[in-house]
Amino acid sequence: MPLEIETRDGVCLLRLRVSPGARKAAIKGEHGGALKLSVTEPPEKGKANEGVVALLADALGIPQRNIEIIAGHTSQDKRVRIAGITEPELRSRLAP
Repeated sequence: MPLEIETRDGVCLLRLRVSPGARKAAIKGEHGGALKLSVTEPPEKGKANEGVVALLADALGIPQRNIEIIAGHTSQDKRVRIAGITEPELRSRLAP
């Protein structure tokens, strides 16, 4: 299944499936239309969410302030809003 990216008002909305507390932070590919990530931070006090934002910003080459978790703050399944990048650029930068 291809990665599901929604574009609204010039920003991209992306679903994530996050595995916190991993040995290595990495983008693992697609999982049911969502982007699968692993982060080293533990799932406590928002640390894993900070790791998600940092990993995405680094992978996409955009500032962390352009990425916002809008749903799923305490869940493995999250939804993020990404500004400053078009959908084709996003797909290109996330391609394996």
